[in-house]
Amino acid sequence: MRIERDKAEILGGVRFGRTMGGPVAMTIANLDWENWREAMAVEPAPKKAAVSRLRKVTHPRPGHADLAGALKYLTYDAREVLERASARETAARVAAGALCKGFLEPFGIEVLSHVIAAGGVWLRSEVAWRRIAALPDSSPLRCVDERLQRRMIATIDTARRRGDSVGGCFEVVARGVPPGLGSMSQQDRRLDGRLAGALVTVPAVKAAEIGEGVRGVSIRGSDFHDEIFYDRRTRRFFRRTNRAGGLEGGISNGAEIRVRGYLKPLSTLSRPLRTVDLLTKRPARAQVERTDVTPILAAGIVGEAVVALVLADAVVEKFGGDSLRETLRNHHSYLAALRRY
Repeated sequence: MRIERDKAEILGGVRFGRTMGGPVAMTIANLDWENWREAMAVEPAPKKAAVSRLRKVTHPRPGHADLAGALKYLTYDAREVLERASARETAARVAAGALCKGFLEPFGIEVLSHVIAAGGVWLRSEVAWRRIAALPDSSPLRCVDERLQRRMIATIDTARRRGDSVGGCFEVVARGVPPGLGSMSQQDRRLDGRLAGALVTVPAVKAAEIGEGVRGVSIRGSDFHDEIFYDRRTRRFFRRTNRAGGLEGGISNGAEIRVRGYLKPLSTLSRPLRTVDLLTKRPARAQVERTDVTPILAAGIVGEAVVALVLADAVVEKFGGDSLRETLRNHHSYLAALRRY
């Protein structure tokens, strides 16, 4: 984070601050690229180049894509696998997600995230939207509980001193989502599946949860399901609880959408684990690359981006239109129909 101050530059698809309906092209300069020009050169490598200069990776890291990718592509140098599997690719998704957030804003849909666990320290209570929205950008872990945040940081510092890494969990909350996005009619159109699938494509995320899905396996239905009420004044259905996370049957139900991503500990350790050399097949110690103790803070922001991407797609799918004005008109008509229901 100290050397990669990412900034997206828009190259096309935008005129006078507005998208034109075609693809939006952006580029993000990686400041570390200058240090890798030789090792990642397009031209053939010199025959007598030292292995250290080419930065080959023959000691795959347990928990990373190194070995699986090397076997898939039958290569004895996992550098290409390592670089393509790097979480740096999420910078592009965050940039695209920012566009989607801008698209969702006129529909009254907002997306934010916060950290609920790091290194075994958990925030157990549900956090209201206003507390998440009040988190400053300077918050070191974006955790709403200052006391727990200090404990999380202490756990991370202890792991750093030991040359280790820790996992964590973030929650993404989307409010203002109307009922009716997604579908129960086909498995690939279910909004819960699309959101969960998007979250587990984020590097290091090994599990996704919708609402209180994990807790639901150990309690009765009478204690889990969100009872339905009706406000005659506003002519709206509502729930007093949201254990379903805003999704029922693959469809948004009008409550806040709440999804969680669970991160494994990072696989690059300064005290590396045992592995096997790809060339000699002899025991070795895993490759050591530049790494963090935990990416939990950044992971939540990536989570916001992928959720915004999925929701933007679902909004266009539901309301159609060739311009924002037309899509908004269809959205307003739909909300009016719900009030007349």
